[in-house]
Amino acid sequence: LSGVLLGQGVEGLASEAWAHGAQNVYLIDDPLLKNYRTQPHAHGLVALVQQYRPEILLLGATTLGRDLASAVATSLGTGLTADCTRLAIDPQTRLLEQTRPAFGGNIMATILCANRRPQMSTVRPRVMDMPARDPSRQGKLIRHELGMREDEMLTRMVEFVSAETADVVNLVDAEIIVAGGRGMGSPKNFGMLEELAKVVGGVVGASRAVVDAGWLSYAHQVGQTGQTVRPKIYISCGISGAIQHLVGMQTSDIIIAINSDPEAPIFKVATYGIVGDVLQVLPMLTEQLRSKL
Repeated sequence: LSGVLLGQGVEGLASEAWAHGAQNVYLIDDPLLKNYRTQPHAHGLVALVQQYRPEILLLGATTLGRDLASAVATSLGTGLTADCTRLAIDPQTRLLEQTRPAFGGNIMATILCANRRPQMSTVRPRVMDMPARDPSRQGKLIRHELGMREDEMLTRMVEFVSAETADVVNLVDAEIIVAGGRGMGSPKNFGMLEELAKVVGGVVGASRAVVDAGWLSYAHQVGQTGQTVRPKIYISCGISGAIQHLVGMQTSDIIIAINSDPEAPIFKVATYGIVGDVLQVLPMLTEQLRSKL
């Protein structure tokens, strides 16, 4: 298991890679890599893959990771499965089984890359467990040169402009999320979710249907087309549980589902389920928690 570090002044991160299980760390430390640009980062990673020929190459499905992965896969002439929610290796064929939602989130597809190498996938942050950190672990640091000059760059970084908005919510790092779906009935009823979130120290999330209807902004969306979250507690209110939503929250430590339909798919992944009218259950739940906390 090897890690790759691309950047300027990033050598110190090698110890973190070792502590989390990497045996080797390939380092390209160069001023051209200080800020992310597709061209030099892809050039460096492609060169490493061509020299060391790994069977599998995994990248984070972040904004930059998606950009880098697609550029690298194109240069290498191999396949790329984006936003995987599960990875496994077939013990017989040794092929990487890359599972992700498909057809608008209506089915789960397992994709194989049988004839090209490396097998490439991107995985969203917090989809999988972080291995325990062992600071005593040591590994091998392998340095490489980037081999590019600034005058070869097609783009340059001029400045960073902050995308400040009034509606900022950090779903990814939240420990408690209170999420609502179309079952909440109307935008005004989301005030109940805000009140519950305030009591338990959480943030408000939403299903895709709610965001599509304009009830909340995209920053609140949980699911395959929104944020993938892994809170300690996820309270689902009036959300039926379509696949595209489930893949974004089903790894939460505790899932509490409130829905009037006892057959709703959300109950299949819930730790605790309440069958009832969410507009009646929420005020009672909020008051009970307020009296206990």
